[in-house]
Amino acid sequence: MAKSKQHNVQSLKSKKQKKELSHLHFAMTAKNYMIIGAGILVIIIGYVLMSENSVDGFMPTVVAPILLILGYCVIVPVGILFNDRGVTESETEEIKTETKANIQNVSSVSSNIKTS
Repeated sequence: MAKSKQHNVQSLKSKKQKKELSHLHFAMTAKNYMIIGAGILVIIIGYVLMSENSVDGFMPTVVAPILLILGYCVIVPVGILFNDRGVTESETEEIKTETKANIQNVSSVSSNIKTS
């Protein structure tokens, strides 16, 4: 009897671990790296244009700072945040229910804690 209970508990734990691990995935795809690489390329071009010896020139004073801001503040963050995979409504609902269950578990645990 005890062995069957242990086996059931172990099988439930392994199922739970598999479920938890199924949600773990690497968020960055090849497309993300391509966008980040393009941002880094724009930044390098901006620094090359800024290294021009002319202080009064149009390229080092206007174009280079625009490229640097565009690279640092737009392209690289878009590359980091870009999500190539579309999340379906069922996955969204599943995430919401799991989040609610986790919040309820945390609140039940915190209500069981006695403070003096």
